Amino acid sequence: MEGWLIVILIILGVSFISWALNNYNKAKKYEELKPRLHNLEAKETDLKNKEIWWEKRVQSDIAAINALAKEKSLGFPWLAEAYSDYFYLQDLKKADYLETKSHPAKKASDHVREIATERRIAEKLYRILRYQLEYYENLFPWLVDFKSEDIDDLIKQLLDKKKKEDYSEQPNDPAKKWLTEAEYKNLQNVEKYQLALDRYWQKKKSKWEIGRDYERYIGYLYEKRGYNVYYQGIVEGLADLGRDLIASDMNNTEIIQCKCWSQERTIHEKHIFQLFGTTVEYWIKKNERINSFQPEFFPELFQKDNIRATFFTSTKLSEKAREFAKALRIKVVEDFPFQHYPFVKCNISKRTGEKIYHLPFDQQYDRTIIEEERNECYVETVREAESLGFRRAFRWKGNA
Repeated sequence: MEGWLIVILIILGVSFISWALNNYNKAKKYEELKPRLHNLEAKETDLKNKEIWWEKRVQSDIAAINALAKEKSLGFPWLAEAYSDYFYLQDLKKADYLETKSHPAKKASDHVREIATERRIAEKLYRILRYQLEYYENLFPWLVDFKSEDIDDLIKQLLDKKKKEDYSEQPNDPAKKWLTEAEYKNLQNVEKYQLALDRYWQKKKSKWEIGRDYERYIGYLYEKRGYNVYYQGIVEGLADLGRDLIASDMNNTEIIQCKCWSQERTIHEKHIFQLFGTTVEYWIKKNERINSFQPEFFPELFQKDNIRATFFTSTKLSEKAREFAKALRIKVVEDFPFQHYPFVKCNISKRTGEKIYHLPFDQQYDRTIIEEERNECYVETVREAESLGFRRAFRWKGNA
């Protein structure tokens, strides 16, 4: 028994000595490698710092190239082509990698090359068009406003304008848009036209439609004050030159711009500059002379000719915009919301004396000016208009 115990102790002793020697060798190797490990850590830190530096430099170079491209691509289309060539070469590198890697992907490589060619063309066109757009926005600041518009709404505006020029595409009565066939056929005039009018106001409005109604409301207020109002923003559309309304009486003319925006948005100085600029254009066209005047004298010239620029908005101006408005003598009316008003126009034909009323969706609504001295008026409802002896406007067909 004692012999087995001695054997076990010997085995344990040998195992311990072997373990100790192994740990000693590992410790010795660690001490030998320790300086090299510290050196690797230092190199890794240095590489990370260099990577960060290079990343910042690359981003800086990209920003510089983009700035140069924005400035020059319009006049030098080869820059846009250089952009597209750069991305094209990057895609070809990807294709070459797929083709030559340890497990080649020939089909994927061909597909990448095909896409690269298409992207090269698209990238060039994209760059040119993007910088052209930014260039035009600098020339015509009012274009920036349309970025906030729904693109579908803008397309609808253009299509509606085209339809107005093609009478064959229009229904005989625009009220049909708001009524079922049965309602239009069976209801009496007063009922069906009022129903169409109610639905017109109940529907959810697009931003453009909200702006149009706001212009009509401001125009109504001026008409009530005896002004003759031309609804240029609505009649001319995108070609309004930034003049939404031109209100004139016997002595004065006001060039009016209207912005019915949400309270979260702010009117900036570019809108004030646009209104001032379009007022200058109006004055030049009216007087057919400019060479003898300097721009800084225009506010005095406007005052002399009884011309005033006025800015109406449902929101507020920035401080900078207020400063410029004051310097340029532009009247500003802030926090002026849209209010309900009597919007049925009752007009008496100067040619025939016929009494006609126009609803907001009728073709000649915005060209019809109400003159109270001729017993014309605005009323609330279709029933009120017809009780005064006015009949609904027919579709206008020019000289037909």
